[in-house]
Amino acid sequence: VQLQASGGGLVQAGGSLGLSCAVSGRAFSSYIMGWFRQAPGKEREFVAAISWSGDSNNYADSVKGRFTISRDNAKNTVYLQMASLKPEDTAVYYCAARVRGSANWSSWGQGTLVTVSS
Repeated sequence: VQLQASGGGLVQAGGSLGLSCAVSGRAFSSYIMGWFRQAPGKEREFVAAISWSGDSNNYADSVKGRFTISRDNAKNTVYLQMASLKPEDTAVYYCAARVRGSANWSSWGQGTLVTVSS
């Protein structure tokens, strides 16, 4: 599958921003989808993931209660809605996919930059 993330930009602290990830290729609904981020000088970290059906998700503690992951299998798209943004949320955000039953995130998008100003 191929992933194309979009929606990044500059936002003030306390603001909101939504990211999208369009997925092309086979059987989107068979993939678990996730969002990761990498801040300058730091390692890539997990942000959120959603099951193939959309009825199960999990979040990093740092974003729990502020970010919401969702998916639309009819549109082959996964979303990340971010609210109450903080300067420490500044990072390049990546969407990723892994096949159900696999532990490996095998497909990655190109990343979209989110900058939160204080």
